[in-house]
Amino acid sequence: MINYSEPLVMGIINLSNDSFYSESRCTTDEQFTSKFEQMLKEGADIIDLGACSTRPGQKSISSDEEWELLKPALKRVLRDYPSSEISIDTFRAEIVERSYDFVGDFMVNDISAGEDDKEMLETVARLELPYIAMHKKGTPETMQALCQYKNVVEEIREYFLDFLPKAEATGIKKIIIDPGFGFAKNIDQNYEILTGLNKLKINSGTDGGFYSILVGISRKSMIYRFLDISPEDALAATTAIHLQALINGADILRVHDVKEAKQIVKIFRKISVKSV
Repeated sequence: MINYSEPLVMGIINLSNDSFYSESRCTTDEQFTSKFEQMLKEGADIIDLGACSTRPGQKSISSDEEWELLKPALKRVLRDYPSSEISIDTFRAEIVERSYDFVGDFMVNDISAGEDDKEMLETVARLELPYIAMHKKGTPETMQALCQYKNVVEEIREYFLDFLPKAEATGIKKIIIDPGFGFAKNIDQNYEILTGLNKLKINSGTDGGFYSILVGISRKSMIYRFLDISPEDALAATTAIHLQALINGADILRVHDVKEAKQIVKIFRKISVKSV
């Protein structure tokens, strides 16, 4: 059972060759097992499995292709790591259904917040799964031409204020929001979101709490292009931005580097201790 009362670290494993960061790609059983076990050892709270790349400019694969890449990893998890917490990065309800039939409960990580598959929200609700809803515009092929906002933070907030009641009306019990760093946002807009992250704290209506915010900024172009480096050289800057994200209100860090993220969570908890 995931404890959402403390900051969480979600490790990223990509099951295709299309990820922008080569070290996250696990296309063989040996690579997957090694990476999964490493992330568990380093303290990952959740491990996110993705078989369909959604990076900017990427053309989507078919649902059958996505399933064929995902299925061996789920088989390995079911056999060797049944008590681990996983999320599945997909925008297809069919993949959610197939995965649930295969391994049971998991978290759904949907970059489209149900917009790309109209069956998604109902499926997640029926299966009683936690759901991550991300803000974006367009598709991975078109989104970088759709970066027009008057106020990017305010527009994302309004998007979720509209989305959340609709999602809850379908019966979804646990919803996490993701502002979608890099998805139809340019570099400046990404940093505006980081700075204004606390403005995306939306009251959940339960015990005065807020919806958890997931931040996915690990080694992304807002870092490596801004610094004119490669994703492979972006760990130090990623770690610094992760700390700032936690300070500004992030609840879950979606990362390539679990050990460093867990260290920064520990530091954040230390500097956040308030005197009684």
